[in-house]
Amino acid sequence: MHATIESASPSKPRARVLRWRVVDIVVASVIAVAAGVIFWAWDQASNPIGAPIEAALPGLQGIINGPWLFAGVLGGLVIRKPGAALYVEMLAATVSALMVTQWGALTLLSGLVQGVGAEVVFALFFYARWNWLVALVAGAGAGIAESILDLTVWYPGVKFSFVVAYAISTTISGIVIAGLGSWLIVKALAKTGALSRFASGREVTGRV
Repeated sequence: MHATIESASPSKPRARVLRWRVVDIVVASVIAVAAGVIFWAWDQASNPIGAPIEAALPGLQGIINGPWLFAGVLGGLVIRKPGAALYVEMLAATVSALMVTQWGALTLLSGLVQGVGAEVVFALFFYARWNWLVALVAGAGAGIAESILDLTVWYPGVKFSFVVAYAISTTISGIVIAGLGSWLIVKALAKTGALSRFASGREVTGRV
């Protein structure tokens, strides 16, 4: 199934096609594999950074969660097709899990939840708006989704103050790192010409 919005004249922007192309699958997969390696690396570094924060300010360790949230947002912003955020985040989580992480199979569940969090936001905008604000909201969506999962699985029965601190810090991390970070990455890649076959790249360079 696919949806197409036809342009009425050559002067208007080219048609928006929501069907996946082979190049979409390839590039989304490349992004996911790279993100999976980053996930794995952050797995190794996160505990030494997060433990002192948790000890001093319980709940605020959620601020380090952003590096695990960016893949879906970045994939969605680049590919601009239904399912891109979920696909990239899930594949990245799979790559990370295969490299052996401390979280085991729960890595895949996190990938699913984070991907859905970002995907829902893009869907709410009908896969038609891709500005910086949507990127930030998608990052927040991934952060909110992950904070709900973490509080349910890893922190059951904690104090309400911890819940609030963790949810807010994770969401802020999602907004800044996954949302703003992914937005800036797309802009930087587009300027190099690497995204010339995508609307996300042509938009920056002024091509139609």
